[in-house]
Amino acid sequence: MAIILDADVVIRGERGTFDLQGWLEARPADEFQIAAITVAELWHGVERAAGTRKQAREHYLRMLLDLLPILPYTEQTAYEHARIWAGIESSGKMIGPYDLIVAATALERGSIVATFNKRHFANVRGLKVIEPK
Repeated sequence: MAIILDADVVIRGERGTFDLQGWLEARPADEFQIAAITVAELWHGVERAAGTRKQAREHYLRMLLDLLPILPYTEQTAYEHARIWAGIESSGKMIGPYDLIVAATALERGSIVATFNKRHFANVRGLKVIEPK
């Protein structure tokens, strides 16, 4: 199954509060991916860091990006994004703009989102979400 990693999963892996590598290795049948917007979020974290922290974050991110396919924001992603955005906005249960794009990317491809924020993504109808353990 294809699983798109949310930024919080990668960040916890980088901070050492979650064994991302172990979790990925424990799921050999799954294909892990990352949305382009998540890459931007993670690079933002690198750019905000300083000194050795910045170097460590950049090294971790480059290592991860060498392993994971990056899913682009396509015209179909834009359609899914607009559809989800309109539905959630009218329900009054808006989620973050980057999370909308991650959700749209997953729905476009029939993928699952791996996140520690299941409650947040639960507002997106039809989206399959798992919490890494």
